[in-house]
Amino acid sequence: MRSLVSFKPDNFTLAIAAAVVVASFFPAVGVGATALHYTTIFAIALLFFLHGARLSREAVLAGALHWRLHLLVLCATFVLFPILGVILRRALGAVLPDPLLVGLLFLCLLPSTVQSSIAFTSIAHGNVAAAVCSASLSNLLGIFITPALVALLMNLKGGVSFHAVLDIVLQLLAPFLAGHLLRPWIGGFVGRHRYALGYVDRGSILLVVYLAFSEAVANGLWRELGAADIVKLLIVCAALLGVVLLATIFVARRLGFARADEIVIVFCGSKKSLASGVPMAGVLFPLAQVGMIVLPLMLFHQIQLMVCAALARRYAASAVVLSSVPETGAARVD
Repeated sequence: MRSLVSFKPDNFTLAIAAAVVVASFFPAVGVGATALHYTTIFAIALLFFLHGARLSREAVLAGALHWRLHLLVLCATFVLFPILGVILRRALGAVLPDPLLVGLLFLCLLPSTVQSSIAFTSIAHGNVAAAVCSASLSNLLGIFITPALVALLMNLKGGVSFHAVLDIVLQLLAPFLAGHLLRPWIGGFVGRHRYALGYVDRGSILLVVYLAFSEAVANGLWRELGAADIVKLLIVCAALLGVVLLATIFVARRLGFARADEIVIVFCGSKKSLASGVPMAGVLFPLAQVGMIVLPLMLFHQIQLMVCAALARRYAASAVVLSSVPETGAARVD
């Protein structure tokens, strides 16, 4: 029974699913949709402002002390995943609708998660300090790298327009930098109220999801997308995660990383951030396309939580076994 708990959807995933259902039956239209659009713009800016305020300068600088580990995580996040995304988009052209393939590629261009990567590393008895540095660095660089990769690999008509670049600067980059520069004055407040401010993160994502699916429903989303497409997408997302997990484990062991560092590479290198991805999609793509584009990310998010929860427990169990082995001249593992 305990193993089944790993596969139970978390409350936030259920809230996202609820937002999709509400948007499907009660989409935002007219003046309400316009007001919600401007509210969402403000919420996204506030989200990235708080991301900047939370990011410790010390954590970023500490990353340089373990550069081989962080370089490998970044390669998995911004090299291996994009390569796999391009392959999937070209190979599955006759299997899935093109907007879903665009969504698959987009999720492959996103940075890693922060909270869940650190949490799973801790559960698995990995190097938590390195996980903090690696996940933070991935999110910091993702603000620059993800839009650049979208422009390079998405083959958008006319590329990324000046208006899109301006939106990235005003809604993502400027608030992030402002929050980070103000960290000496507001960092303590943000840290003390981390739980309450978490509702800003979740609320902004739910707003984007609801608004995007409202627009998508109005443009015939459920007429274009069938149950068979969802099943195929689930299989593809699970296979994608499996390939990256196996690749990160293999490379970490082949390069001789310690077990605690291997855990960081596996969990930070295999994740994709819903918290960054949904707001970025709202900025980078036309609103009518966002619902279909973020759907692969939403499914991948839940799959990665379920699989990595089970994997973290497996690592933890193996650590207990190792610690119970009688000492033979080597230090006992705690």
